[in-house]
Amino acid sequence: MPVNPADSPILGTLYGSDAMRAVFNETAYFQRMLDVEAALARVQGRLGIIPADAADAIIAAAHVENLRTEDLAASARNVGYPVVGLVAGLSEAAGPAGGWTHWGATTQDIMDTATVLQVRDGLDLIEAELRGILTALAGQADRYRDTVMAGRTHLQQALPVTFGLKCAIWAMPFIAHLERLKQLRVRVEVVEFAGAAGTLASLDSNGIAVMQALAAELKLGAPLAPWHVCRDGLTEAVGFLGLVCGSLAKIATDIILLAQTEVNEVAEPYVTGRGASSTMPQKRNPIASEYILAAARAAQGLVPVMLGAMAQDHERATGPWQTEALVLPQAFVLTHGALLHTRAIAEGLVVNAARMRANLDITHGLIVSEAVMMGLAPVLGRNEAHHVVKHACDVALAEVIPLADALARDKAVSSRLDRSAIERMIDPANYLGSAKAFIDRVVAAAG
Repeated sequence: MPVNPADSPILGTLYGSDAMRAVFNETAYFQRMLDVEAALARVQGRLGIIPADAADAIIAAAHVENLRTEDLAASARNVGYPVVGLVAGLSEAAGPAGGWTHWGATTQDIMDTATVLQVRDGLDLIEAELRGILTALAGQADRYRDTVMAGRTHLQQALPVTFGLKCAIWAMPFIAHLERLKQLRVRVEVVEFAGAAGTLASLDSNGIAVMQALAAELKLGAPLAPWHVCRDGLTEAVGFLGLVCGSLAKIATDIILLAQTEVNEVAEPYVTGRGASSTMPQKRNPIASEYILAAARAAQGLVPVMLGAMAQDHERATGPWQTEALVLPQAFVLTHGALLHTRAIAEGLVVNAARMRANLDITHGLIVSEAVMMGLAPVLGRNEAHHVVKHACDVALAEVIPLADALARDKAVSSRLDRSAIERMIDPANYLGSAKAFIDRVVAAAG
């Protein structure tokens, strides 16, 4: 049984995804290292650095089924890295050609490039969910563009907004995340091939040619120079995941608050038994949002670990590099799980428009007091209008009467506005400003 719940066959259904675990599991990692060894043999055979028939034999043998777990474990325990055992197993499987395996490479070349291949696959999964969430939220923004609700600041009702605008604001960061991801790929999806100390001296004058050919073979970028101890690319990838998780946590926080019994304006998609309590049959807890928050906090907690691991000594680190293996897989697994929860919410959100309207009305018009003040300001002047409306609000609160009644009592108001004009002024739907225009801008950018 795994120690980390995110890797558990039971609790892992809440904290991650099988798809992302498949990208980063140990078997996949060793196969990726073999893929790098095979690609290296292929390009070196093509360039005449190793015999072509030896390259063919190495390529044919580069399958994880040809490695023995016990041998890899013994090698890793003894050497501190798994590549010595991997090369030994690959060389044995390749037969007489095995002597040409791993030609000119060093352990970190193989491990780093394998990690980059995993990260590329992981980012593909992340990107798919980012696009799905953006599409869903943009659709919800358009669908609920006219659904008026209370906007809240400091957890208090502030001014009217629309639920469509709230969804548009949820969606907007995902447009930026997709742009960040596009830019990030160029910096992180880069081959590592530099030899023992970053000079490729073992390949004489062929080093850069092999590095560039290996990059092309694996469809990766070629660096200007070795990045054995330059870890900004992988660190940026984890930082990006932290940013994504921040946006997911914002949505989850809002959902939890809006789903409270006393608010009851939205709910997570309903599935029989989902979010149920073992003792309270009535409960429908916002369980997906809770796990989004848990995963986000854990993933964001890994960001400073990667930042700290950037302090790598000389040409090969004595510990910081090994730290990354504890961070990268978990950051990707946790983020992907949170993305899947968020996409399910975004696509199936239950919206209670009637309750939104009812909650708007609980202050009997006070939520649009700014609208009244701005409406009276051209006639009374802003300061006097603020004074008049503030007094009317105090009366409405003290006597528990609608703001319209309190305003109608004030001669400064009633002498200028009849009751119907006052009612129009305090209709929340008439004080939405640029809400629809903002929605249009986000929806257009998301398209």
